[in-house]
Amino acid sequence: MMRWIITLILLLHALPAFAEEADNRVVSPISLAELVASADLVVLAQVKDTDYFLRRDIPVSGSAYLKVLIPYKVDSPVDLIEVYEKGLHDQECYFPNPSVFEEGRRFLLFLKKDPGDEDRFRGLPQGCALDVLVDSDNRYTLRYPVTGINLSDPLGELARDMKFSDSYAIVDDEELLPAQREAMLADGQIVPFESPGRKWIYSKGISLKTVRKLMGPDALSH
Repeated sequence: MMRWIITLILLLHALPAFAEEADNRVVSPISLAELVASADLVVLAQVKDTDYFLRRDIPVSGSAYLKVLIPYKVDSPVDLIEVYEKGLHDQECYFPNPSVFEEGRRFLLFLKKDPGDEDRFRGLPQGCALDVLVDSDNRYTLRYPVTGINLSDPLGELARDMKFSDSYAIVDDEELLPAQREAMLADGQIVPFESPGRKWIYSKGISLKTVRKLMGPDALSH
């Protein structure tokens, strides 16, 4: 009997590790059309403010508030949305908080209604946000390479050379791993910005008109 009790105690101690491993499992690629079908809300939105509980300067729970710029799939007119997140995992839905001197980042969002609060939203299991930049013609453009959601669409074939006027298109050299930087340079995804070797700027994107076609017309309300 004592042997079984000890085994049970060891299994109970192992459960958090198993849960953490399940939380960080690899998510299979998904298409934009499938994302739209799974989502209750699909919008282009801009971060206005965040209210996060932080541990060691890392958000672990709380809400972000985003202004809707373009609605694609909505139940009713919406201007400001609350996106809630809790915990740390690979597909977490936290957003960078803009300072008083800068505009918030823009994202194409795929969200579900929060079952615990009908007035706010949560991210999908596959992720929630794709970075959107403003190009030199003042048009919204999906940044390439795409990060945040593992997409199955052939985005590399659709990406085009772009010039961006968006400050969020600029990336510091220390933000890129050497191998990542070299691969992006080789593919023309970034080019030097002002100080060669210190800052880079994204140079490819996909127009939101093209992205909207990939999302498909059936599930979209706008």
